[in-house]
Amino acid sequence: MNKKVLYWTLQIVGWSAYGLLNIFLAYFGDNLSTQQIIVQLILVPFYICLTHIYRNFIIRNGWLKIIIQKLVVRVIIACFILSIINYGFLFGLSSLLGFLDPAFDLNPRVIFLNILAYLILFFLWSLVYFMYHYVENYNRSLKFEAAMNEIELNNLKSQLNPHFIFNALNSVRALVDEDPAKAKNSITQLSNILRNSLILDKKRLINFNDELNTVIDFLALEKIRYEERLTTEFVIHPESYKYQVPPLMIQTLVENGIKHGISNLTSGGKLSIETQVDDKKCLNIFIRNSGNFKLDKRRKHKGFGIENTKQRLKLIFDKEASFSIKNEQDGVVLTTVKIPQISY
Repeated sequence: MNKKVLYWTLQIVGWSAYGLLNIFLAYFGDNLSTQQIIVQLILVPFYICLTHIYRNFIIRNGWLKIIIQKLVVRVIIACFILSIINYGFLFGLSSLLGFLDPAFDLNPRVIFLNILAYLILFFLWSLVYFMYHYVENYNRSLKFEAAMNEIELNNLKSQLNPHFIFNALNSVRALVDEDPAKAKNSITQLSNILRNSLILDKKRLINFNDELNTVIDFLALEKIRYEERLTTEFVIHPESYKYQVPPLMIQTLVENGIKHGISNLTSGGKLSIETQVDDKKCLNIFIRNSGNFKLDKRRKHKGFGIENTKQRLKLIFDKEASFSIKNEQDGVVLTTVKIPQISY
């Protein structure tokens, strides 16, 4: 059963059960009337619609990402508003059906107790709804950890394979006699990359700035190897530094662009990284490299960096993140990653 079917099933069954419970309580209390049955039959679809609107409000405002301490206050206020709306609806319905008792129903104490009862009712609905999502996120986190354990070795091999290390060391060795200062700086850059690959890769998310620094070190080493054949450009939106990204994700995609694009061109090419923050507060990362994208299905290991990125984005952000790679124009490959902002 998918999530949508499960949601509507629980909505209909849950509120129908609540309506039947009220009817049974009235029956056993010897005060059941036709009007009360009609009220419950009207209230069931009303509650379904009201809580569905509330659910859409929760999703649109990102409440599922807010920590519990901040969430509780918002939920209590929302439930209080829902209680007032519900009481107003019941008041109007009672007037319409002709069994309103102004002396009783307009008593401040009665109004307060009714609103309090409805507040508890909607709070219980909220509790069930949020608990379901917290459990789902927890299970997703467990799945992420299990998947990371499975792909960790391949992930490291894809991002920093022995071939890259061999080429980097050869480039540094060539600089030792020519430019010792530059060689020393290159060794520092290589050590930064190796350290980050071992430390940051253990984390679920890291600051965008940390990832960008790793990419800068990586490209500096690649420039030693490719010299004038590799040019780079960075256009970074200031808001980008507020975001977090999967560790070594951008570096993997940059390496992929150089390895399968620029390195195959005799004259070399250009690699650029651009970031933008859209209206939905999502970070869009654009990586452009010279070359042509063509996935070789017979050699699937070549696409491991791409598949790895897709898997990690899905495990961490589910459907909120996206990934695409295509030929933007002749001779230019565009890789796009969209990442939502994480609320704390």
